[in-house]
Amino acid sequence: MNNINPWQIDEWERLQALRKRMPHGLLLKGAKGIGKLDLALSYAQSLLCESPNEAQFACGTCPSCHWFSQGSHPDFRFIQPEALSEGDAIKPASGKKPSKQISVDQIRGLSDFFGMTAHQGGKRVVILHPAEAMNTNAANALLKNLEEPPQGLLIILVSHKPQQLLPTILSRCQSFALPTPDAASAIKWLKEQGVADPDKAFAASGFSPLLALQLGEQVGSDERMKLLRAVSQPDTLDAFSLSEALQKTEQVLVVQWLQQWCYDMAAIKMAGRLRYHPGEEAAITRLVKSVPALNLARLQSYLKTAKRESQHTLNPKLFFESLLLTYRQLMLE
Repeated sequence: MNNINPWQIDEWERLQALRKRMPHGLLLKGAKGIGKLDLALSYAQSLLCESPNEAQFACGTCPSCHWFSQGSHPDFRFIQPEALSEGDAIKPASGKKPSKQISVDQIRGLSDFFGMTAHQGGKRVVILHPAEAMNTNAANALLKNLEEPPQGLLIILVSHKPQQLLPTILSRCQSFALPTPDAASAIKWLKEQGVADPDKAFAASGFSPLLALQLGEQVGSDERMKLLRAVSQPDTLDAFSLSEALQKTEQVLVVQWLQQWCYDMAAIKMAGRLRYHPGEEAAITRLVKSVPALNLARLQSYLKTAKRESQHTLNPKLFFESLLLTYRQLMLE
């Protein structure tokens, strides 16, 4: 059963070469939204399948594949933060928000699994996603199992921020880098998924097809278009009314929209080309003509900080007001 994305065929074939000498730890790394988890799950299922086909895809019909699809395979464990599980539906008994970290208790909870023999006498697989979500205690607990791995166990770490993992974990995993998909394959796939403007969605997502699919509706949304119209005319930008209109929009998403806009302003200013806003060359060129390059650099630096703060802000309206006032100031100085 082929559940991988169409741009991952070459990577699938590369993965099959590992079967001859399977590592105990495998790090699948690459940009966010390119299908790393899809590939990891398909690979795990194929390793556990009783009758994989010639291309080593899982058959989808054997008892092992049935257990896997039901999430009850005795030789497979999938670990991710509570906040990603069941659409954020799992909440601790304390009533606190689901954690965005992989906890040490989740890793310690694997101890019985690590100590068991495979149900079918073959391989056992654990996937951790995203691996960088492990807190320090969890990472150290995992390290013990990577140092002395049980026979036949494969631990797959899926990460788009491998630099945040402990060096000792990195050294014990075989690195497997996944490239960003080529535009033609990604845009063709997005069209097939029904995205109305796949070119713009792909660019706005930072060239990550799965993010582009999520952003498909947002790319043409009133909020995004309202923001871009306003920031393209900083001299008439009303930061207060726009903040009012945006206050129900996710803060980090608005910052990302602004970061893409500012990236293209700097790219036009310095190199005469843009990345995220196809068809806007003339408008952005006119906009940045009188803006000092230093101000654009300051704005990009400010937005990096703002993106971190956007995860914790308690008052979206005030956050957006500060964001837009700073933008207007640096654009008009």
